[in-house]
Order: sequence, then structure tokens, then C-alpha cells
Amino acid sequence: MLLKLVPDNTNINFMRWKTVSIVVSVLLIVASIALVAVRGLNFGIDFKGGILIEAGFTQKPDLDDLRKELNGLGLGAVSLQEFGGDRQIAIRLQQQEGGEEAQQAAVTKVRQTLTARHGEEGVSFRRVETVGGKVSNDLIWDASLAIGLAMVAIAIYIWMRFEWQFGMGGLISLVHDVALVVGFVALFNLEFDLNMVAALLTTVGYSLNDTVVVYDRVRENLRKYRKMDMEPLLNLTLNETLSRTIMTSLTTSLALLALLIFGGEVLRGFTAAMLVGVIVGTFSSIYVAAPLLIYMKVGPHTFLQAEEAKAGSKVEKTGKAAL
Repeated sequence: MLLKLVPDNTNINFMRWKTVSIVVSVLLIVASIALVAVRGLNFGIDFKGGILIEAGFTQKPDLDDLRKELNGLGLGAVSLQEFGGDRQIAIRLQQQEGGEEAQQAAVTKVRQTLTARHGEEGVSFRRVETVGGKVSNDLIWDASLAIGLAMVAIAIYIWMRFEWQFGMGGLISLVHDVALVVGFVALFNLEFDLNMVAALLTTVGYSLNDTVVVYDRVRENLRKYRKMDMEPLLNLTLNETLSRTIMTSLTTSLALLALLIFGGEVLRGFTAAMLVGVIVGTFSSIYVAAPLLIYMKVGPHTFLQAEEAKAGSKVEKTGKAAL
């Protein structure tokens, strides 16, 4: 017996809430921008530059004593943060003047200090990363460029495959998804590093996949039901693709939820952002990308005009060839 999460022939009136959904989406985007502007993003070492040392202790260390000891090394401001447990400490040092040699000297000094205090068996160093200022600035620019170009390229692809209204709707829904995920990251002060950029790009790809499926069915129904109004046609389309949307979102979310619980602290921010991205992407394909077609006056005439223009061009070429 097959398990059906969505019954056949559903008849949900999605477009009943189109205005509310658009207003809520706009408010959430504004709130996300405000959060980033006020609180800022917790840039990781990839984008901020400096030194990150992840140390594991056999006994729970006293963070105040540890902070005083490391601040006394003359390496500038030191930030300590527990991750994955009270014996796992992330130590962040500001970028050292003097290039790569100064960075390595700072790492050596911290290692020697912690080893002398806790013994070689009392502390282990699991990860050490050093990023210079120029590299971090280049990474910020490259990451922003990658996300922006991906969204523009996707909009152009949808425009070429369908019509310009579809491309614009797809681009707006992608902006919506990226803005909300970034707002979530700012709200919970998650570390924004290259892993988070990967999560944003994955969200863009997932949202695109869902949106294209909906748009493709919209185009088919526009040609099939040429006298149907746009609202009932969109409701029909969304109900027809609902089973696929729910199954894809649910299976992806379950995998991400398992990764969030059992994947460890290093992957937690990345997985949480991706999970939010899947939820937001599913919402936007139904309540952002689809309703926008109504506001941009899409209807059966949208494809009829294009098809008539192509047909007229073929007739004209045939006529010229006959002459």
C-alpha cells in the first residue's frame, strides 16, 4: 500500500491569501534588512581575518582565567566561545601585524601557553585557521559576486525559457529567500563564513527547482485552459504540483534535521540555514512566485502573442521563399 501525504484532487484556494502573503513577505524582507543593519553579521574568520583555534580539554576550563591568561600574551583582543560542549573552546585572535610569520608565531604562543597550563594530554588542538586581511576582503567580494551572479543568471534562464514576467517573478522570489535566510542568520548570531555562503547558494538552487516546476505547469495550463481566469488557473496548478512540493520539501527537511541534530557543532549553522532555506523556498514558490504572475498581468494571451508572432514569421519566410 502506497503512502500518500497529499490526497488526490486537492482543491486548496492558495490565491485567497495572495495579498496577505505578499505583505508578510515584504515585512519579513524589511525586518531582515533591519536586523543586518542594526546587529550586523557575525562574520567568521573567512571574512573577518585573524586566527581561529579550536581546542579540546579533558577538564572543563575556567573561561575567565583562560581569557586573562591569553590576553596577557600581547596578541590583542581574545574571544572565547564554547561549542559542542563545555570542554570544546573556540579561541579567536585578531589579525597580527607582520604577515604570515606573525600569524604562525601567535598560534605557537597560544599552543605553548595552553600546553604548559593543562599538559600535553590535557589539551588537544583540533583546528587552526589563519586568514589575512587581503584574503578575507577578497572572499567577501567573491562570495557576494557569486550569490548575485547566480541569481541574475537564474532570472535570465527563466526569462529565456518562459517570458520576462516569469524571470522577474523568479528573481524576486530568490531575493526573498536569500534575504530571509540572511535575516535568520543575523537574528540568531550564527557565524557567517564560506559554509554559510554555500548554504545560501544551495537555497537559491532549491528555490529555483521548485519555482521552475510550478512555472512549467502554469505554462502548460495557460495553453490548455485559455478561457480560465488567472487565479483559478494558479490554484489548479499549485494543487497539481502540491504532492511533489510536499514530498521534496519533507524528505530534504528530514535529512537536514538529522544533520542538524547529529552533525556536530561545525555543521550546525550551515544546516540550520539550509533548513530555513528549504522552508522559505517552498513558501516562496507557492505564495511569492505564483501570485506575482497575477500582478504582472500574465494570462493566456502571454504565450498566444508569442506563438502568433512565431507563426507569422514562419508564414512570412515561406511566402518569400515561394516568390
